[in-house]
Amino acid sequence: MNTLENTVHSRNRERPMRAANGWLLLLITLVLYIATVWVFVSGISVFTTHYGTTGGWLLATAGVLIILAITISNGFFTLQPNEAAVLILFGAYQGTVRDSGFFWTNPFNKRVKISLRARNFNGDKLKVNDKRGNPVEIAAVIVWRVQDTAQACFDVDNYEHYVAVQSESAVRHLASGYAYDDGEQDEITLRGGSDAVSAALRDELHQRLEKAGVQVEEARITHLAYAPEIAQAMLRRQQAEAVIAARQKIVHGAVSMVDMALKELAEKHVVNLDEERKAAMVSNLLVVLCGEAEVHPVVNTGTLYN
Repeated sequence: MNTLENTVHSRNRERPMRAANGWLLLLITLVLYIATVWVFVSGISVFTTHYGTTGGWLLATAGVLIILAITISNGFFTLQPNEAAVLILFGAYQGTVRDSGFFWTNPFNKRVKISLRARNFNGDKLKVNDKRGNPVEIAAVIVWRVQDTAQACFDVDNYEHYVAVQSESAVRHLASGYAYDDGEQDEITLRGGSDAVSAALRDELHQRLEKAGVQVEEARITHLAYAPEIAQAMLRRQQAEAVIAARQKIVHGAVSMVDMALKELAEKHVVNLDEERKAAMVSNLLVVLCGEAEVHPVVNTGTLYN
């Protein structure tokens, strides 16, 4: 039972193969076509002149030569740079030719051409819940290329469709594992940790697509936003958090300035204030420093206690 399972689920591996020079075989094929014409014409001439069996043999030979020439002609193929041909003979994998140029192989070999160029998969916008359950929209671009042609041909039905399905699944899984933003201390989020998130996506895609002989060269998040139904609420929350953060900085700065002012007045003996007047001064300074509207001070022309 285990042997059967290992046979069914075994992975194919690419075997490099060199094909014959196509130009040499092309010359041989042209010679065969010329010989076929010459033998055929000679056979017709002998047959019509002498009515002997020699003419018949010549015509039969011409027939064999033309069949041989046509058969050899079916073995020619060309490969462009970054293109490979997988050769299959009666269902058996023979090897992969990766060299570019004009080649000839066994005419009975089935040739499956595969592009080795880097290709982009631009995913659609996907709606998925992040780690905190908030619905977000996310899209990614995947740069990939075929690394093992045997796996791409024989281990999956359609490697391009497989890349698309696994890429979408990986993006969904990635988005559900991170919070959109406002993570805890040192927590990686989708919005704030783009490099780390992209690296995690690339690693996950490598594991998913390795069985199809596909190498992932780059993976990047191209679109990230809250879903439309909560976008306005989240925008208001972000604005409120920004206002609170700004207020905290203003208050912190104002308290520092008031403390500095009191210390400077005390150290330089500019004026001696009791606790009540210090409290009034602190209150006035905080109003001036923290207020949003312009402050119009009232000038006291009397004593400090009037």
